Amino acid sequence: MISTSNVSLTFGGQKLFEDVNIKFTPGNCYGLIGANGAGKSTFLKLLAGDIELQKGNISIGPGERMSVLKQDQFAYDDHTVMETVLMGNEALFKIMQDKDALYMKPDFSDADGMKAAELEAEFAEMNGWEAESEVGVLLAGLGLDTSFSERPMSELKGSEKIKVLLAQAIFGEPDILLLDEPTNHLDIKAKDWLEHFLLNFNNTVIVVSHDRHFLNKVCTQIADIDFGKITTYAGNYDFWRQSSELAQNLRNNQNKKAEEKAKELKAFIARFSANASKSKQATSRQKQLEKLELIDLPPSTRKYPYIHFEPARESGKDILNVESLNKTIAGKQILKDVSFTLSKGDKTIFITENELVTTTLFKILAGELEPDSGTVNWGITTSQAYFPKDNVSYFESGEYNLIEWLRRYSEDQHEPYIRGLLGQLLFSGEDAFKKTNVLSGGERVRCMFARMMVSGANVLMLDGPTNHLDLESITAINDALVRYKGNILFTSHDHEFNQTVANRVIDLDARVLDATYISYDEYLGLE
Repeated sequence: MISTSNVSLTFGGQKLFEDVNIKFTPGNCYGLIGANGAGKSTFLKLLAGDIELQKGNISIGPGERMSVLKQDQFAYDDHTVMETVLMGNEALFKIMQDKDALYMKPDFSDADGMKAAELEAEFAEMNGWEAESEVGVLLAGLGLDTSFSERPMSELKGSEKIKVLLAQAIFGEPDILLLDEPTNHLDIKAKDWLEHFLLNFNNTVIVVSHDRHFLNKVCTQIADIDFGKITTYAGNYDFWRQSSELAQNLRNNQNKKAEEKAKELKAFIARFSANASKSKQATSRQKQLEKLELIDLPPSTRKYPYIHFEPARESGKDILNVESLNKTIAGKQILKDVSFTLSKGDKTIFITENELVTTTLFKILAGELEPDSGTVNWGITTSQAYFPKDNVSYFESGEYNLIEWLRRYSEDQHEPYIRGLLGQLLFSGEDAFKKTNVLSGGERVRCMFARMMVSGANVLMLDGPTNHLDLESITAINDALVRYKGNILFTSHDHEFNQTVANRVIDLDARVLDATYISYDEYLGLE
């Protein structure tokens, strides 16, 4: 168990938390949610002891071990994969090191033997003899076979390092587990394995994630950071969203009724206070008015962008025909004989374990990269808008503010129209005059959505559109693509996004297996 008492924190002049009193109990998985900048990761760092408390106390159960998902992919480059995972249980790893040091001594004494016996007893009590096999099971579940165990961390790819750090965090059944974005860059199988692992985990878990499906699958409680407070709700993310919206509506309605009642009472008092026959009633109404308390509804930190794509014209039946596409980059063949056809109404997700494959394909389809061989033929009635995985080149010069930047892509050049559109994407007031080179990752993504909105395209190509977004923006783009009447080609790691948008799956790892009009979950065998 871990609990906070009157925890407050001001960061960069902004008050993030005030008098937070919350208890996280064993057997529960808490989804920590809040708008970007609300302090989710900061709160996890407070719990982990990485940030010094300004006010209040944090306490954990006596003798309980806390484990935290590390974010530095290069911190363990001097160690093997096996050592890195074992280091997740610092006490056990220290015993292993001390044992090895003793047994390596050339002048091993009787005293050393007694110390070694003590260490062996502690080692056995901590299930040390099963430790390496447990590491193997964790790595295998995350998609890393036995050959990885003795490999240096420095040789691993970024996505592989992330899996090792995740295995490190969950190794040895910690009493308290803190996970900040554990599903980032995990493939579908690894994410599914992690979900099942956490469902069977009996201790305390606190997790930050922008993956709604993951939060719905693993969470028993939601801890919501809003209004400078943290409030817990029983249930998963969907239950929280529905119940919080209902509660807000009820509060708004109560407030509205109170305001109407106050108006009615004031009108009565004004009419009859000078009338002797009605003065008693007026006094009674005055007392009612004094007792009437309007519910204080502070503005939420959550902001929902409005995203809407409207094709300028309807496309014909023929959308796209790709024949025998090949592409080699840096001596490695990325695309090999890729062929497929898209028809009107297709909303197609492209899946692969190697993201370079889909990114290369989308660049070729967008005309930003030439294939080595093969053809790409778009239907004559189609118009395309492209959302690249890496959008930095669109913003890095800093030559334009956001109004000037969006005007370059819009047929309607009038400033009220441009500013109105930017406002829908949460760039209101002075934010519209921000220079493009100072934008955050999430802000750049929203600008790219605005660029696609003014295009009027009837085909949208989106390579990782949910990256860098908070839950509110992910929900907004998800809903926009569900409503969209044109064709969509996209990639994403967000399960709910994929499940609700896609009506067709093309698996590029299965030699372009074309699962036509099959649901995403059905194709993955998750239904």
